[in-house]
Amino acid sequence: MDRQKESSAELAAGIVEEAERLVRLEIALAKQEAKELAIRNAIAGGLIATGGLMLMLGLLVAVPVLVVVLVPAHWIAALAWVALYLVGGGALVLGGRAGLRLKLPPRTINSLKETKEWALRQMRSPAR
Repeated sequence: MDRQKESSAELAAGIVEEAERLVRLEIALAKQEAKELAIRNAIAGGLIATGGLMLMLGLLVAVPVLVVVLVPAHWIAALAWVALYLVGGGALVLGGRAGLRLKLPPRTINSLKETKEWALRQMRSPAR
């Protein structure tokens, strides 16, 4: 009977080892797939950003050229375009400044305070 228990124990140990190995392989596969997906998405994001930049540059060059060509008073057209850039840039700076939040992370600060309080309580309490 000890022999049967021993073989059952060995069988159970083997099953556990195989399960652990399978879990490690599944984790490795998931990491590899996530890495490949991240690389693919990074490349796609770079292509989208580059395309958007090229479209914006084309627009920023084409519109002033057309305005200068089509408007008889070139200096007025150029002045209007510069004013448009200044107003648009100023609005973006003010909007970004209003949205900028430079502060410490509140959850981390609260957690650190709780840890400090716990440590102080542990030091003050009598030894158990």
